[in-house]
Amino acid sequence: MATAFDSVRRARPLLGTFVEIEAAGTSRSTMDAAVGAAFEAVDRVHRLMSFHEAASDISRLNSEAGLRPTRVDGWTFEVLEAAVEMHHRSNGVFDVTVAPTLQTMGLLPHSCDDQPVSTEPLPFDALELLPGHTVRFRQTDTRIDLGGIAKGFAVDRAIEALRQFNVPAGMVNAGGDLAVFGKQPQMIHIRNPRDPRRLMCRIDIHNQALASSGHYFDPVRSANTLGSAVIDPSTGQPARGIDAATVRAPSCTVADALTKVVMISGRSSAALLEHYRAGALLALPAGAVQMTEDLQNAVCLAA
Repeated sequence: MATAFDSVRRARPLLGTFVEIEAAGTSRSTMDAAVGAAFEAVDRVHRLMSFHEAASDISRLNSEAGLRPTRVDGWTFEVLEAAVEMHHRSNGVFDVTVAPTLQTMGLLPHSCDDQPVSTEPLPFDALELLPGHTVRFRQTDTRIDLGGIAKGFAVDRAIEALRQFNVPAGMVNAGGDLAVFGKQPQMIHIRNPRDPRRLMCRIDIHNQALASSGHYFDPVRSANTLGSAVIDPSTGQPARGIDAATVRAPSCTVADALTKVVMISGRSSAALLEHYRAGALLALPAGAVQMTEDLQNAVCLAA
């Protein structure tokens, strides 16, 4: 944040990570209220779209939408609309119906009433979005997970909440999916996907969002990275051609979703990035780094 202003910064465990929210540039009472409202927005997304919460919209859809049209909250419907659009524009590469594969990998839990479901690719139009925020699955064995886009949406809603209080500058960071606004650009450091203890680069963003996807790791047990949680729907296997992808975009919803497409498609996603006015940085398995032209002046690689 700009050093000329006092700021308020808070962190809470939400969305399966720690969410950090900062406001700066106005009275303490206004900043406190703005940060509180921003956390309420993130908490609402968590309650609506968590795969783990039995009462969430996602759990209800996975239980009911294959049998009957199911009504969801307007925010959930908005994320599903964005997911379906990204699915079509990416020719099926972005796909929220990979939940069964993630369950098989142990990255998502099974519930006690789960029925066996197929991990084979589902029809291109597996989700039917109907009037009145109603959703229907075209097959009874469809299961969805919004983990590849909902965190970005939560960041956007939190930024929106900060702006509603006329806060001059702010930042929301949900485990590396983040967005900033204000007069001053922000410098964001990106970890090395092969060794999270080291930095790979820094990226400047200004009134923009940034999201990263790559190999996951357990910092408590080891500094070594594990496999990728990004699933290629055409094979049902984790993406292996790229170690990590970072996307800068106008919104965190778009940036979050595009990281999965870039992890799977690599440089073939250039046209899609251009459509969304986004740029990408790719960390390749051999250690090389590639980036789109629009990021070249914004990225500083670590020595």
